[in-house]
Amino acid sequence: MAGVIADEPMAAEADGTALPGVRNFRDAGGLGALPHGILYRSGALDQLTPDGARTLLGLGVRTVLDLRSTPEVTARPDALGDSGIRHLHVPVFAEQRWPEEQAELYPLMAELAGRPAAALVRTLLAAERRAVLVHCASGKDRTGVVVALVQSLLGAGEPEILSDFLRSNAALGLTAHDPDVPGHAGRPVAAVHLRRALISVRSHHGTLEEHLRAHGARTSELASLRTEFHPTACP
Repeated sequence: MAGVIADEPMAAEADGTALPGVRNFRDAGGLGALPHGILYRSGALDQLTPDGARTLLGLGVRTVLDLRSTPEVTARPDALGDSGIRHLHVPVFAEQRWPEEQAELYPLMAELAGRPAAALVRTLLAAERRAVLVHCASGKDRTGVVVALVQSLLGAGEPEILSDFLRSNAALGLTAHDPDVPGHAGRPVAAVHLRRALISVRSHHGTLEEHLRAHGARTSELASLRTEFHPTACP
């Protein structure tokens, strides 16, 4: 999750759309009531090219939600330049410190993801049909959990959430743990860890809605999101 892969990022694919300089970019929609073209996800944007920024604008992205820690953002700021895309920093971990073992990391990450997920709900409501891109370093662990929370909130089933989550392995070329890559960046994601994270949310808060309310989401915001993106409300 936090480790920096030394190779220069290659253009990533999101349902046929290339985003030059960015790994693991794709549309997170099409699950539950979340439509396509509203929420995108990716790895870090520090090597986003001007062509890549234009691609984001063409997709309607006007806000980037950055989940990385403060040291990561300082060391590798998003290359948004003068694109006009707003950078919103709401870290999962404020500092670049987290458990080494994924079995311990994911339940903790699910709890700490409540605040960024609540911020994402608020941003989606304020976007007026403009798209939002959420990312961390590799776009698989922190981003995977935050996106899964919103997908679940909008009615996506666990099998399709897990399937979308696991797409990061192919996008990043991760088939087994690479010990030469520091931190979590070289570790493939596993369905069992995301499932445990979602179970942890329910066991601690009862429901996903209560989890998000505990981290700042208003009941009216959660209701508005469902109304806004209910299938009958989408063109």
